[in-house]
Amino acid sequence: MAQKVSEVMTGGPVTADVSTSVQQVAQMMRDQGIGDVVVTDENGVCGLVTDRDIVVRGLAVNGDPTRMTVGDICSRNLVAVNADDDIDEAVRIMREHAVRRLPVTRDQQLVGMVSIGDLAVDQDRRSALADISAAPPNT
Repeated sequence: MAQKVSEVMTGGPVTADVSTSVQQVAQMMRDQGIGDVVVTDENGVCGLVTDRDIVVRGLAVNGDPTRMTVGDICSRNLVAVNADDDIDEAVRIMREHAVRRLPVTRDQQLVGMVSIGDLAVDQDRRSALADISAAPPNT
């Protein structure tokens, strides 16, 4: 029987409002040892910002991280996967949309994140990607 996304996802995703400064979100990432934060607005989930987004879309364009908001740099065209979907569906969506992370929903509510690293750890614990993904974050 195929595994469900809920069995491999990371629960309790960290969120930040679109008006949160890039600096604050970078500090959240550092403090919690994570590489992505779900961005929300008054309508719910509206984007995703990664540590790479902060560098490429923020700092590399001479952005001031204390004045720039995550709403300015986040990815807005999100695709998600349902917690009850098979992990094969998550892999398919990641391939189709060329993304490394997917928000996970249940009854249209955000319940977690699943990354390519989560899938690697689950599928082949001896792979290089699984080793890297399972290692503690650099601080």
